[in-house]
Amino acid sequence: MWRTRAIIMIGFCLVCFALLIGRLMQLQLFETEHFSKHGINLLEESVSQRSQAIVIDSGRGGFLDKNGKALTHQNIPVLILFPFLKKTDWDVQKVASIIGVSSKELINEVEEAKVPFAFGGPEPLQLTKKQMEEINQQKIPGVFAVEKKFDIDTNPAEHVIGITGENETLLKKRYPDKKVSPKTSIGLTGLEKSFDEFLLPEGEAKLVYHVDASGGPLFGINVKYVEPANPFYPINIRTTIDSSLQHTAEELVDKHGIKKGGLVLLDIETNTVLSMVSRPKINKNDPFNEKTSGTQNLMLKQQITGSVFKTVVAAAAIENQIDDTARLFDCSRKINGDIDSHYQYGQLNMMDSFAKSCNNTFATLAKELQTKNPNILEEFAKKLSFVGPSGWEGDIYHYENFKQLPEEDNGRVFLSDEARTDRNFVGLTGIGQHEVRATPLAVANMMATIARGGKKELVRAASAIEYKNGTSLLTFKEKNQAGEKISSYTATKLQRLLRHVVTHDEGTGRWFENLPYEVAGKSGTGETGKFMGGVQLHNKWFAGYFPYQNPRYALVVVNLDVLENEGGVNLLYSDMVKSIYEYDQTQ
Repeated sequence: MWRTRAIIMIGFCLVCFALLIGRLMQLQLFETEHFSKHGINLLEESVSQRSQAIVIDSGRGGFLDKNGKALTHQNIPVLILFPFLKKTDWDVQKVASIIGVSSKELINEVEEAKVPFAFGGPEPLQLTKKQMEEINQQKIPGVFAVEKKFDIDTNPAEHVIGITGENETLLKKRYPDKKVSPKTSIGLTGLEKSFDEFLLPEGEAKLVYHVDASGGPLFGINVKYVEPANPFYPINIRTTIDSSLQHTAEELVDKHGIKKGGLVLLDIETNTVLSMVSRPKINKNDPFNEKTSGTQNLMLKQQITGSVFKTVVAAAAIENQIDDTARLFDCSRKINGDIDSHYQYGQLNMMDSFAKSCNNTFATLAKELQTKNPNILEEFAKKLSFVGPSGWEGDIYHYENFKQLPEEDNGRVFLSDEARTDRNFVGLTGIGQHEVRATPLAVANMMATIARGGKKELVRAASAIEYKNGTSLLTFKEKNQAGEKISSYTATKLQRLLRHVVTHDEGTGRWFENLPYEVAGKSGTGETGKFMGGVQLHNKWFAGYFPYQNPRYALVVVNLDVLENEGGVNLLYSDMVKSIYEYDQTQ
């Protein structure tokens, strides 16, 4: 009997011992870096338990403006103090005299500290180069003067650059074969998302010291500096943004009360984004709430354009030779033939109709054009880059069909074959209503295309990917947009039409006649079908380029979902042109 019991007990002990060995093997051999369903890295956690560290650089790449100025971060020389100083005798008076503060301030912050910190609170004291040298010459353990990388909270072009965050599920889905910490930040929107794989950190740069259970130094008071072994990382993305113009644009958009909308400014010669502003601003406290986050870049989302689309109709009319200047249209009537009680323009030719934005003229032309070819308006929308995508895309490195602006909508003219042949729908389409949609970026690209004489190009928001030392990993070269284009003759006539909008005594762009740069462009007021208090809301646009004789800039301004008698964009457009002119005089 006792033998049976002994065998059972021994067997039970062996099973427990085997389970214990198996558990140890699981912890130390098989799942060391991804333990349990939470994917815990036991090596990292064990190190963190016996050490304290301050991160000097997260290792994630950043963004630069066109001139190499940092847009997302800044390196600030700061004083780093370690909490073990409270247990040592250090020359606090010497350090205080170097940085120009009282000894009491240094002592108080050290006494309250449980982890290493940058002296000075949320906005650390910024040291001079001389102060850094003097502090480090003292060789005081636990006292360091270093350049620490800080994120810029109010970084310009936040919608273009985008936001980052920790999302372990998305991280695993996006990079199933990469060994990265589950706490790694990834790009969630904008360029942060599209360039995410290039920006992933190789590792953090940090100051580390080992501690015992009480938080005291374990191996003396030596602090170790740890950084990634690869000197070329982190990578930086050089954008095409001009930070000075971007700051100006954001200030003006807010000054003129744009709650929903924004602007796009392109360099016509290089077809690059100099400035892009979207409102509402990003709510970084709640970035995942679709209704309140503001993370969507509205300059890349299709909007109702209204009369801006008449530019496309005019191009089709010119190339199909139905733009006879002697032909007159009744601009005292609506597109359905009824008398227009608001606008009594009388008989106008196409050029004056374009300047005064006569709906009946372009509804009539659209119907005639669609009778010839039911796809003609869509074909010319593509020829003018009105429908996209407009953002740069192509094969780079080991990526096929890489898109700089993957969140960009395509835009559209019609949604059904029925609408293409229905005269009522075609008439509405001719004035930019019904199903006509385009992104502000595409409208800006259309203006740039016309200003260049019809040459279509993709829009770049980034020009290069650079190593840490500034050398180039790869560049994004100018690239033509695929598809047919308008003739140079048509482009020239469109240029005259756009300028006539400004120079005509009753043109919708006469606001801009006396600006320091000669402006050519087209206004638009799109009926949204949305109502507030029983009153319909509108999208208000002005899209154009300047200087007229030597085009350099394409600028689109849009104010979305505003009342018909409010929310005009003329003052904003005018102020932006003036600011660009003043900026150019200083260059």
